[in-house]
Amino acid sequence: MSSRRTASLITLGCARNEVDSEELAARLEAAGWQLGDDDPDVVVVNTCGFIDSAKKDSIDTLLAAADSGAKVVAAGCMAERYGNELAEALPEASAVISFDDYADIGGRLDDVIAGRRLVPHSPRDRRTLLPISPVERAGSRSSIPGHGDLPSGVAPASGPRVLRKRLDESPVASLKLASGCDRRCTFCAIPAFRGAYVSRDPDELVAEADWLAHRGVRELVLVSENSTSYGKDLGDLRALEKLLPRLAAVEGVDRVRASYLQPAELRPGLIDVLAGTEGVAAYFDLSFQHASGPVLRRMRRFGDPERFLGLLETIRERAPEAGVRSNFIVGFPGETEEEFGELVSFLEQARLDVIGVFGYSDEDGTEAAGFDGKLDQEVIDERVRVLTELAEELTSQRAEERIGTEVDVLIDEDLGDGGYEGRAAHQGPEVDGSVTVQGIGLVKGQIVRAVVVDAEGVDLIARIKAGP
Repeated sequence: MSSRRTASLITLGCARNEVDSEELAARLEAAGWQLGDDDPDVVVVNTCGFIDSAKKDSIDTLLAAADSGAKVVAAGCMAERYGNELAEALPEASAVISFDDYADIGGRLDDVIAGRRLVPHSPRDRRTLLPISPVERAGSRSSIPGHGDLPSGVAPASGPRVLRKRLDESPVASLKLASGCDRRCTFCAIPAFRGAYVSRDPDELVAEADWLAHRGVRELVLVSENSTSYGKDLGDLRALEKLLPRLAAVEGVDRVRASYLQPAELRPGLIDVLAGTEGVAAYFDLSFQHASGPVLRRMRRFGDPERFLGLLETIRERAPEAGVRSNFIVGFPGETEEEFGELVSFLEQARLDVIGVFGYSDEDGTEAAGFDGKLDQEVIDERVRVLTELAEELTSQRAEERIGTEVDVLIDEDLGDGGYEGRAAHQGPEVDGSVTVQGIGLVKGQIVRAVVVDAEGVDLIARIKAGP
């Protein structure tokens, strides 16, 4: 084997995958691999397997990587979910690995370079796997040369954690609270391949936050499949409420943002912490999915327009300028015109900052895939069109409501000619729009106070506030 071993990492999908890739990068360097995109020996594609469009993107990326002449390894959710089935359908990939291979990713890539065949795994329903024991949770302290110490902890289901390697210089970084999900939504396959919900130890999270802050991170985005479940398996339903102020107090961290919140689990105490803690963004990424009570019950979820609007009213009583975003599925099996109309009416009243719209499609292995009452694709497409157009109009109106307000903008990019792009507290990274600020001498990672003077869709234009 050549002494030169270089790997390139391509990450698709959500922020959880981005964290996984940074952990894989650290493990690879610890195993003697170099990371680089120029003529790599192996390209590792961290795939997404959530919905059909994400699967297609993953396949296209794997095929494009194979065309480069490098050996290609499929990792991530799609690889975990389909295993040997994916390997058979995609002979261009040198290997398809599972989460269980992550702990020795360097060894797996050594095998690929040496031409040793990796037997594709048979996907397991990780919902049947028991969570780790308290003894395994505690772990021991580990380190990677040049990175310092951090409690080893666990990042299920990818084995013992090691320190991450930052793969970009953004002042924003995701911090993974947990892996897996214990909810049983009828449309979602994630629990089957991500496993049961397992929270990370709070002290470990604070230590990692400190590690990130020392590497230029100013905003932490807390991610998991369901952040409001954090601490349930630790025996503490208030664990997130306690963790948020601790993270905000880490030296160098200016803003902490929680994402993936379940409305049914959003307790009053947690709302108070999210809305009223210095350094914690008043930001509510609420997983509504629909508004009609009967549709939500078929999804095995909870709520209705009255409860959801009441929740939004409570949030805005505590933080009038809070940011609120959500995603919605239309065309779920059995969805009637009346139930779709309930969703339309709810959105017209909700004043959400960002609205994601998805048409329902069957997912392998989910309960909803076997439901009666499937809608014609033409009906689903039309409802997606109607709701998307409405969402664009409503979110533009909400952005216009912010004209004249003051926002704290975390600068992320110098656009040139005195323009800078950043995000306010009500805007999550990448998905919620941005703020363009006119100024002089601003730097990445700086937070500036600005006055909103205009809006373009969900994006805002602001000028630096003069005076104290």
